[in-house]
Amino acid sequence: MTQEDTEGAATNTQTMADLLSQEEYNYQRPKRGEIRTGTVVLVGPNEIVVDVGAKREGVLSPQDLDRLSAEERSAISVGDEVSVYIVNPEDRDGNTVVSLYLAQIEQDWQKAEEHLESKQLVEGTVIGYNKGGLVVPFGRIRGFVPASQVVGFPRRLSPTQKNDRLAQQVGRELAGQIIEVDRRRKRLILSEQAAQSEWREKQRRKLMDSLLEGQVVHGTVTSLANFGAFVDLGGTDGLIHISELAWHRVRHPREVVQVGEEVDVYVLKLDRANSKIGLSLRRLQPDPWSLVDTKYFIDQRVVARITNVTDFGAFAHLEDGIEGLIHISELSEAEVNHPSEVVRRGERYLLEIIKIEPERQRIGLSLKRVPPDEQAAWRATQKAASRPEVPEASSPAEATPSPPEAVEAIEAMETSETAESESHESITLEPEPETDGAKEHIEDEVPLLDGSTASEDAPADTPTDEPQPETLAQEPVA
Repeated sequence: MTQEDTEGAATNTQTMADLLSQEEYNYQRPKRGEIRTGTVVLVGPNEIVVDVGAKREGVLSPQDLDRLSAEERSAISVGDEVSVYIVNPEDRDGNTVVSLYLAQIEQDWQKAEEHLESKQLVEGTVIGYNKGGLVVPFGRIRGFVPASQVVGFPRRLSPTQKNDRLAQQVGRELAGQIIEVDRRRKRLILSEQAAQSEWREKQRRKLMDSLLEGQVVHGTVTSLANFGAFVDLGGTDGLIHISELAWHRVRHPREVVQVGEEVDVYVLKLDRANSKIGLSLRRLQPDPWSLVDTKYFIDQRVVARITNVTDFGAFAHLEDGIEGLIHISELSEAEVNHPSEVVRRGERYLLEIIKIEPERQRIGLSLKRVPPDEQAAWRATQKAASRPEVPEASSPAEATPSPPEAVEAIEAMETSETAESESHESITLEPEPETDGAKEHIEDEVPLLDGSTASEDAPADTPTDEPQPETLAQEPVA
């Protein structure tokens, strides 16, 4: 062997030694409780072997195989990368014992801690309960929602009543926020109350993205205010302004809808920037003025009730949404200084139609063109009728008289031709009542709580009284 060969062999020996030393240095012996990513190298009927980068391959324990469902086992194939939990770095046979199930549990705890930090919502189905609250799954671990953190759960219930209430919650979808993670004590505590406002905001954004103006949606009336009614559309509320409840004048929303009533509503306006939804109930009903030509005609006798008296004439209610004007010149053959000298608000008269303008939403009426003897005969008939409040109709207007209480609700109307139509073109969205989610302190005894519970469902806040928008009067008919 030449000197060069000797030097080359020495160099190769040194290089091999360096590589072995480097490999030994880089090798990290598995530690109990560590989670490693490995590659499945064998899937047998009674075993699964995973290469975890150790000197020996990892073997799943028989108990771990039993914890896997048939679907989970059939989904594992050779070459798959999986996360495993190191149960024993080296057993008596020199094997590394690993667990897929415990790795999934550990990952769920890590995810729970991330949710705790980020306050991300957890959505799940209630799968059980105990005397302290509800059980909701979080991956492979179980989260607990104390009764005091369940939205709307009443206070001061007897043990039997509380148990029954909790049992009724099983199967419902629940959105909660993780408020405590204690891996050592295996405690994962959630609060539905803490998540309520965030969940509603999430639902609001989701709903706002899906809604379109002109769409018809289903909802439930949640609260009433002087200016309108709030409707829950499934996570967020929209407002039906009082002017959009019906084609006729509405004194208060309770005349049309009630809290808890389910209604179909028309999406009138979307304000995505402020997350506000304007709704309409009347847009789903035919506009009474569109049917005027089919119901009324010139020279027709109609019975109408006086709703308002102004300097230039008197307005008379024919049917819901339809009013006509008796100009001061059509009240009497004699000179009239003010309409109140001839007619009074709330009284009914036999009138004659002298003008119909559906496109301008106007009907002209006349009192003086009904002869006095005909008016007297009609009044005599009213007195003789067995049901004077519902006289025999001589026209469609008479068949749908306005209730007396509605008459008193009509305020003095101003002389503006376009004001009433403008009130239907725009909608004022009032701020929605906000509900602050209250957090309660969770005692260390959870899940075996002492039974303290959240307050009874409080009725939705009703905004303070606001002045009712008046429907402005039409100009007198020439």
